[in-house]
Amino acid sequence: MVCKKCEKKLSKLAAPDPFTSSSALIKEGSRKVGENKLISRPGTSKNRFQPYKGKCKDCKQSVTQNNAKYCHGCAYKKGLCSICGKQVLDTTPYVMSSK
Repeated sequence: MVCKKCEKKLSKLAAPDPFTSSSALIKEGSRKVGENKLISRPGTSKNRFQPYKGKCKDCKQSVTQNNAKYCHGCAYKKGLCSICGKQVLDTTPYVMSSK
């Protein structure tokens, strides 16, 4: 669960470039076939997604988003935003297991 403010902070998936080898730019040599633009951009090595870097505050499980404080399970159980920790949902009327 993520609040409205943190939606723009979500990580982006890296996908291959959709250009084909018949493109005029590739024939000139200025572009590569299958180049991943998120990885090849200058300055992205320091901001690269590292999936096992962060740990959850409660259960110490690895989180799936950059800069996340809580894993998806703990954030859902408590009704918190997984990135900033702000209360998003009131979970008092719900019956949730403690497992």
